Amino acid sequence: MYQEFYGLKAKPFQLSADPSFLFASQGHRRAMSYLVYGVHQGEGFIVITGEIGAGKTMLARTLARKLKTQDMLLAQVVSTNLDADDLIRMVAAALGISQEGSKAVLLTRIEQFLLVSHKAGRRVLLVVDEAQNIPAKSLEELRMLSNFVYDDKPVLQTFLLGQPEFRKTLQSPELEQLRQRVIATCHLGPLDREETEAYIVHRLQTAGWSNDPSFNYEAFAAIHQHTGGVPRRINILCDRLMLAGRLDEKHAFTGKEVDEVAGEINQEFAPAELQIGR
Repeated sequence: MYQEFYGLKAKPFQLSADPSFLFASQGHRRAMSYLVYGVHQGEGFIVITGEIGAGKTMLARTLARKLKTQDMLLAQVVSTNLDADDLIRMVAAALGISQEGSKAVLLTRIEQFLLVSHKAGRRVLLVVDEAQNIPAKSLEELRMLSNFVYDDKPVLQTFLLGQPEFRKTLQSPELEQLRQRVIATCHLGPLDREETEAYIVHRLQTAGWSNDPSFNYEAFAAIHQHTGGVPRRINILCDRLMLAGRLDEKHAFTGKEVDEVAGEINQEFAPAELQIGR
């Protein structure tokens, strides 16, 4: 609605994870380095954690784009509270394998698929998003998949992306064997005030922004204060700010406009923990 008013070619603060809008903050660069490192290592697990909306899924999709032209297959599973059998079925589905039959049959199919891919010179990577939802027994099934080898080389590389509580899950005694296969971990924290400003400017410029609307220092500071530097919260607040600006025909934003919009959002959402500035 506001794109045409401000002369933008795209919506700058969409919630969907579009790699074209990836902002390379210090934390995101570090996390991406771990993911790429895991690809080159070709063994063990890489664990990336971060708050809700920190950009973990964006990293996974950016990795997929980077690998698109290489001889690699990246399969992604977004988990819920799945038991071991259902998780194996989701992995099979992500690999394009038939889900019919028992778990034993599925494991055989997955192993055969991985071996054929390896012999053909194609690496298979598995990204498991929202890993904090996976029960310990199901995580053990993922570890068992990492046992598939050919000529002493693993044929599956796995990345586990989850919220901060996933780090506690990994510390449970029953996951000792999985922990020993984690070769790198990285926590994705929020953006600081300067990075928040750079993030907003980056997304606006990617969408074709030419300083209309303008943001003063107080506006950027208020956005960081209300969102805590979490990218998804920034997107929600800035999208509503742009919409309000279009409705009021404003071409300049200050801390006052940001506070007003943040207040409106907080009034709309309850309980308090859903409010963007709490």
